[in-house]
Amino acid sequence: MAGPVVAGAVLVLDTSFTCVIGDSKKLSARQRETAFAEIHARCLVGVAAVSEKIIDEINILKASHLAMSEAVKDLLSRVPQELRLEMDKPNAGVLLVDGNLFKGDVPFRAGCVVKGDSKSLAIACASIVAKVTRDHLIEEYDKVYPQYGFKKHKGYPTAAHRAAIKQHGLLPIHRKTFTVS
Repeated sequence: MAGPVVAGAVLVLDTSFTCVIGDSKKLSARQRETAFAEIHARCLVGVAAVSEKIIDEINILKASHLAMSEAVKDLLSRVPQELRLEMDKPNAGVLLVDGNLFKGDVPFRAGCVVKGDSKSLAIACASIVAKVTRDHLIEEYDKVYPQYGFKKHKGYPTAAHRAAIKQHGLLPIHRKTFTVS
């Protein structure tokens, strides 16, 4: 209900993780934070956020695809030239996307993987990066708007969040297309 949609894109360079990597929704906050640090140490990472204003303009699905495309572009900007030359070869690889549909602007073939964060290391890493990045942002919102309880519900549609909106009203960071009732 609040804040941007955030996407991560990860190119795994070293698979010897010492922490738990898996579905970000099934990991504790502490496990995600530990994984986040190790992912940044062992992978190339791209991140992008699409604002709540744009979500309201184009819808959450299109905004998610836009965030994914922008995260891939961010990742590609971090790939060393010698590796990029390998990636640019025909049939060099496939971009794996979590879900059953992806309509984005990326320079690779994209393959959708339903429940990908439990089936692909790269997708799990990207999911963790996106969730931790968004959680950090929402925690900053909590400092500005403590009466809304963002630190607890992270902007999701909980009863406490809905009650805070009813009591205090909508904020500029709320998605207007998300029903409050």
